[in-house]
Amino acid sequence: MNQLQIFLPCAAGVEDYLAHEVHGLTGLMGEDLLTRRGGVMARSTWRDVLRLNLHSRLAQRVLVQLSYTEYRSEQDLYRAAMEVAWEVWFTPKQSIKVEVTAQHSPLNSLNFAALKIKDAVCDRFRDKAHGVRPDVNTQWPDVRIFAHLTTDTCSLYIDTSGEPLFKRGWREDKGDAPLKETLAAAMLAASGWADGDDDLQPLYDPCCGSGTIAIEAAQMACNIAPGSLRRFAFEKFVPFQPHVWAAIKKEAADAVVKPEPGQKALIYGSDVSHRMVDFAQRNAERAGVADVIEFRGGDALQRMPPIEGGGVMVLNPPYGERIDVGGVAGTAHEARFGAREVAQTEDGGEFFSQLATHWKKNFSGWTAWVLTPDLKLPGKMRLKESRRVPMWNGPLECRLFKFDMVAGKMPAKPAKADKGDV
Repeated sequence: MNQLQIFLPCAAGVEDYLAHEVHGLTGLMGEDLLTRRGGVMARSTWRDVLRLNLHSRLAQRVLVQLSYTEYRSEQDLYRAAMEVAWEVWFTPKQSIKVEVTAQHSPLNSLNFAALKIKDAVCDRFRDKAHGVRPDVNTQWPDVRIFAHLTTDTCSLYIDTSGEPLFKRGWREDKGDAPLKETLAAAMLAASGWADGDDDLQPLYDPCCGSGTIAIEAAQMACNIAPGSLRRFAFEKFVPFQPHVWAAIKKEAADAVVKPEPGQKALIYGSDVSHRMVDFAQRNAERAGVADVIEFRGGDALQRMPPIEGGGVMVLNPPYGERIDVGGVAGTAHEARFGAREVAQTEDGGEFFSQLATHWKKNFSGWTAWVLTPDLKLPGKMRLKESRRVPMWNGPLECRLFKFDMVAGKMPAKPAKADKGDV
């Protein structure tokens, strides 16, 4: 367990930020830490696997690679899975689920491929455990086995996380199309808000919804491990040692830093829906950061800066396709923006133009980071972005635009977007 090959998948566009995070948590670098499409590969230890599950804000899971072989048919997958020492990781008392992903695989059915791998795992246990084999549970398995197929190679992984890592354990109240915690953390990482040793700038989300961005930021400010409220699959594995895990969690708990009583809030969130503000407040209480964030109701087109002197805005406003993905567009729109802001063009142009005007007039000295699937948003806001970061929100290709608010008149014509992303 002192030399494991692990893979941490993440949303597209987040790979470099995840590599930086893994380096900070483990000290790995060079050939021991490689950025790959859709994630990060690392050579590390079992103890690091536990720490990454507890502390990573950007990874979707922590997978241990147990096999990497060439294949041409389903029978080759069966043989590869039969050669893995599954009994080192779990017992036949644990239930299993096999999932297969592929890129340009020649196989006709990924479901049949998963069945062959499952058969191999069960047959190996039957041979090793005197006829006893694990059960299959597709809903709540104890052990998740992942296979990734390319044109001619197969990688087999065991998932040490269980539930995806974006499920922190504190968001019980949520609205339509909620932002995943991992993506909120990626937005904050891209903004550089928590980088360096300098004092943190005030942070404000004027479309906070159920509070995801603000709560992630508050936990970062307080050094609260994102996985401190949840359980993990590795707790049922054979190598698991409760005393080692208890020591890792105690180290994390001892590192938490909370504000002094009466200290002014650093992080702010507001939403036109008072119901969502209540949700955000309750989520913040469960996350242990209610005393760090100030939530208020308010129209995004009217709410003034929560603090003087400037700061950073980070927001993911409901917009176009993202609203449709979450459900009925009109319902989601009105719940977040309110009647005044629903009266706009279908693509949101009028609202964002008004929002930019409001920011230019009242938020001089602030920097705004806006995540949107609309690549033409700067033109609609009549603002020139100073940076654009490609980032995916589930199936939606998005951009995280950075706008620097300076006092002055709005440009007469929309600024032209850059040809390439920076």
